Amino acid sequence: MNARAGTLVLIALGAFVTTLDNTIVAAGAPSIARDLALGLGALQWVALGYMLPFAGLLLVAGALVDRWGRRRTLPAALFAFGAGAAVGGLAGSVGLLVAARAVQGAAAAFLVPALLSLLRTNLDARGRTLGAAVWTACLAAALALGPALGGMLSASLGWGWIFFVNLPFVAAMLALLPVATRAGETAAATRAPPLGAMAAVTACLVLLTAALVRPWPGSELPSLAAAAVLGAGFALRERRAADRLVPAALTGNAVFLGALVVQLLWGLGISGVFFFTPLLHQEFLGLGPVGAGLPLVLVAVAVMAATPLVAPSVTHFGPHRTVAGGLAVVGAGLLALAAVNHIPELLPRVPGMVLIGAGSAFTVPLTSHALDVVAERNSGAASGLLTASRELSSALGVALIGAVLTAVRGLRLDAGTAPGAALAGGYTAGLLTAAGLTLAGALLAVRVLRERRPVSSSPHDKRAVP
Repeated sequence: MNARAGTLVLIALGAFVTTLDNTIVAAGAPSIARDLALGLGALQWVALGYMLPFAGLLLVAGALVDRWGRRRTLPAALFAFGAGAAVGGLAGSVGLLVAARAVQGAAAAFLVPALLSLLRTNLDARGRTLGAAVWTACLAAALALGPALGGMLSASLGWGWIFFVNLPFVAAMLALLPVATRAGETAAATRAPPLGAMAAVTACLVLLTAALVRPWPGSELPSLAAAAVLGAGFALRERRAADRLVPAALTGNAVFLGALVVQLLWGLGISGVFFFTPLLHQEFLGLGPVGAGLPLVLVAVAVMAATPLVAPSVTHFGPHRTVAGGLAVVGAGLLALAAVNHIPELLPRVPGMVLIGAGSAFTVPLTSHALDVVAERNSGAASGLLTASRELSSALGVALIGAVLTAVRGLRLDAGTAPGAALAGGYTAGLLTAAGLTLAGALLAVRVLRERRPVSSSPHDKRAVP
């Protein structure tokens, strides 16, 4: 297997397994709670144990990948991820299980930016578009298949296999590393990493994520306030420091910053809507717990079906028009769902879901083009920022769409509407909000993602821009 193919397979496996590990636990939660005698408050930490270190460490991890190099970071992160999975599967107490999940989350925080940065270091411009499309398709597949796979493994083999299933992926990725990582890679020649800045930004991101997912009742405002103080201190330090954690070449790059904002708008809408979709399918359509999530597989199938068309679209229309068109199609899908949401049937929703999936595939140049316009030496930090933006937009989206849904649902209930119909009314309001955010992202993409020559072209590039 050549380096290009090895890189693409490695990226695909990494995208799938790191996302799967965040979704597969949900279906096995009842079995874990029963075997370990956990209440709801303790059970949520099985998920938060992975989520908080993953979201909190992404920015730091991306910067350290550039300092340490991928040849050092990837094997260490893979071994830690596998060790956490093995311990989690064997855990007999909630403390050990949450600790194992935290190890996995921290390892994933290094894995994701290190793998994404391979798009910049190992592939030419056309290959980066393909790699980003593969990454997105695997994310979609893991999001759709995770709950179903978790349910099957828990029912047939026991909940421990929810974690053991990670091990074959880790073994395959370790086998691919010699092919996908370049022998001549060296770490950046910099001073010791700024530990104070690393601690501040990590604590800021952990507190912000915790405020959004609300693990402790009444902790939202103190967590947000502390996150704001730490974030402001980090930003002030970065402006004045000679050795910045986030390179000035990234914060001063208008195209890269624009990509972050577009990604934020997209994630705000889509993540919130999809979080509440299974609830709507159960409460309004009358589907069971397993069947409620299965329609989302249509979205993943549409993403994968449209993926081969992404690279030709970038070639013919440019990344800015391709992303804007994809976001417009996603917005149209959300509006199509809103138009039929009053009907308590599944079939009328299928066209909207297919549009959302197909449109999402065409947003992948958002990642590849954002990496195109940064120097190779900053690819790890850029990948960490892109991933952190995606994770935070997901949490913010759940909070935003949840607030809209709850407010409208409450008004409908006060007016005497039946509970299921009231929920549907709130969900429609959430769909319209998401569509507005997504269409705003489409308009912004046309402006900020216009083709630019990369700051520093990869040795593999045959031309500057796809």
